[in-house]
Amino acid sequence: MKKLLVLFALVMAACAHQPQQSKFPALQQQLEKPRPNYSSGSIWQVSSGGLVEDFKARVRGDIITVIITEESSASKQASTGTSRTTAVAAGMPNLVGLETTAIKKYMDLNKLANADASSKYDGSGSTTRKDNLNATITARVVDVLANGNLLIEGRRNVIVNHEDQVIVLEGTVRPRDISAENVVNSAQIADARITYSGKGMVSDPQSQGWLMKAVNYVWPF
Repeated sequence: MKKLLVLFALVMAACAHQPQQSKFPALQQQLEKPRPNYSSGSIWQVSSGGLVEDFKARVRGDIITVIITEESSASKQASTGTSRTTAVAAGMPNLVGLETTAIKKYMDLNKLANADASSKYDGSGSTTRKDNLNATITARVVDVLANGNLLIEGRRNVIVNHEDQVIVLEGTVRPRDISAENVVNSAQIADARITYSGKGMVSDPQSQGWLMKAVNYVWPF
């Protein structure tokens, strides 16, 4: 009976499905629709549309398409070479008349000291890095600054075969940089913060385990 209960628990655990959260909490907080204000005596509102009005984002809550084309590369190379040679020779041909005595058979006063030293150092190093990121994401205007610039924020979460890919974009856009199709390039976003991360069966094995991270943190060599 105990074996059957254990087998039943294992089967139920294998069949259990944990729903994945596909939305960020920030996206669930929808922007409140602006209330009409007739204090000026006119029925025209800022949020009203017009026949000759374009579709460019301009107010809080509008959406804008961002083309992410980030390419960065850097390389650095350095080399160092040094050398040094030193030679010392000393002699004393006349030493209080000892040069005429029998001591000259055992000691050459002309070569009392003779030494040389040399050192050489060669060093070189190089580093190269290249990153590419191409994506398209639709962001939302979260605030309009006093000078008219737009603060935008966008998130995209794509799950394919339990592999979760997340793109987060934040930055500031000038209205003049937005095209007539309501599109802006990521290179024209000030204070841009672009994050591309993944989590799942493909991304998780590429990171070290917690034990290896702890060992590397305390390992002194």
